[in-house]
Amino acid sequence: MAAPQLTLSILVMALLTSSVTAYPNGKVPMSCGGMIPQHNHSPKSEPIHQITVSQTTFRPGDQIKVTLSGPPFRGFLLEARDAENLSGPPIGSFTLIDSEESQLLTCTDVQGLAVSHTRSSTKTEIKVYWDAPNPAPDHIRFLATVVKQFKIYWVKIPSPVISQPNAPPFTTPKATTQPLTTPPSVSHLTKPFSASECGNKKFCVRSPLNCDPEKEPACVFLSFTRDNQSVMVEMSGPSDGYVSFAFSHDQWMGDDDAYLCIREDQTVDIQPSYLTGRSYPVMDSRGTLEDMAWRLADGVIQCSFRRNITLPEAKNRFVLNESYYIFFAEGPSHDGRIFRHSQQPLITYEKFNVTGTPKSVGGSRSSPLLKAHGALMFVAWMTMVSIGVLVARFFRSVWSKAFFLREAAWFQVHRMLMVATSLLTCVAFVLPFVYRGGWSWRAGYHPYLGCTVMTLAVLQPLLATFRPPLHDPRRQVFNWTHWSVGTAARIIAVAAMFLGMDLPGLNLPSPQKTYAMMGFVVWHIGTEVILEIHAYRLSRKVEILDNDRIQILQSLTVAEAEGHVFKKVVLAVYICGNVTFLSIFLSAINHV
Repeated sequence: MAAPQLTLSILVMALLTSSVTAYPNGKVPMSCGGMIPQHNHSPKSEPIHQITVSQTTFRPGDQIKVTLSGPPFRGFLLEARDAENLSGPPIGSFTLIDSEESQLLTCTDVQGLAVSHTRSSTKTEIKVYWDAPNPAPDHIRFLATVVKQFKIYWVKIPSPVISQPNAPPFTTPKATTQPLTTPPSVSHLTKPFSASECGNKKFCVRSPLNCDPEKEPACVFLSFTRDNQSVMVEMSGPSDGYVSFAFSHDQWMGDDDAYLCIREDQTVDIQPSYLTGRSYPVMDSRGTLEDMAWRLADGVIQCSFRRNITLPEAKNRFVLNESYYIFFAEGPSHDGRIFRHSQQPLITYEKFNVTGTPKSVGGSRSSPLLKAHGALMFVAWMTMVSIGVLVARFFRSVWSKAFFLREAAWFQVHRMLMVATSLLTCVAFVLPFVYRGGWSWRAGYHPYLGCTVMTLAVLQPLLATFRPPLHDPRRQVFNWTHWSVGTAARIIAVAAMFLGMDLPGLNLPSPQKTYAMMGFVVWHIGTEVILEIHAYRLSRKVEILDNDRIQILQSLTVAEAEGHVFKKVVLAVYICGNVTFLSIFLSAINHV
């Protein structure tokens, strides 16, 4: 169980050390216009990098070498602009010199208008060629945005002006950077939020349901209070990185109106954003938010803000007097950059209008389809298979009497349990595909093991239909094949359950889930060992009684009668234990 957690830790650390920009691959065509990275931080004012050119005059069609250099940096964006209109579109086209460190970008549907990095490796110099267009402005200036770290970057660093030979003197330079707007004021909360007005004045989303953030630090809390044409939002949750919520038209991440509270050292940055699929959120201007405040205490992030119900000037902000699913997520952050949430988001069971009648609602971190998948697999492989195997292995002599269809009772019980296992496995197997709409590439080895178990679960009853008669020479081959396929299915199913319990889609409590599953495995193996020892001792007891055949048979009858009672008691205790383990897992699934 530690392996998936270790893998996640290594992945997060790798991201922390290498992905220092929001777009480490340099594919930032959305930044061509303003040349501003979506890093949710203000740029530095005094540039420490410079742009040099191979010549100060040019004619249309000329090729000029442009060099961006300075202290080590990781990301960049380079463009050419009309020196007399720096806010205008990029001009000309670039040709690469080093395609490993730089790449051409498509801006306004034109390839090569800008150049950016290909990876977040450290670099001190970038060289490219710029091809002058025809016609061309009289004066050209190159602009560069340089990223040193996620929070440290410079926007529109200017180059010297290059001019055409007969152009008039350049006397009207424009500002190389857009004036920065004063950020909205943010205050500090003096006390934690309270759930006392939930359902009365506040619309609240809470997990566990009816928890109070004022008394329980682990309480996930989100409230909305309508005030005329605005809504006051309060958000609280345990996290060392960030907490966030989103309004969504469906129960899938993507095309959502989201808000994040990101911890940065000892402060919290409140940031609206927009989610497009499962990619990094697109940060938006905080100008749409008012009365922002935050608080950090006991490992809990709390923040609040006010926003208008309608924001017609902000295209990515939803109208709040309509119904949406509400997501709540938390995850790690580093240096102001957020990373994928560490567990499945909390999602309300249905759509709600947060400006309507105040309510107190809960949610789930797991889909009903995934819950059903886990429950059916636990029932099939923790209960039915286990009991069916014990019956076939140790109860042939106990329930040897034939009845319905002239077949022994043990065999009919075994067959019924195994067929039920195959049917439940088939139903459970389909549910994740229905939920995901296809294959899940984020589920690790679990789906591969699940497909193997599904194949063996279908193959096993098919093999049983071709079982040779008892004294047929092929019966021994069938017995070994049947045992091998069944044993392999059980072992792989247990491994799949161990891995499946770690997936965020089911979100079972840790480490209790690990201990419970290990307890079940020990419980089953221990029961088999006890029955094996009992069978061995019984056979030895009969062998040493007497050498007379009749006496052996008589003693065998008495010993078996005693042994049958013991086996029945062991089976009854085993079934009770299995039901206990099963109820633990079903209860945990029901509460996620």
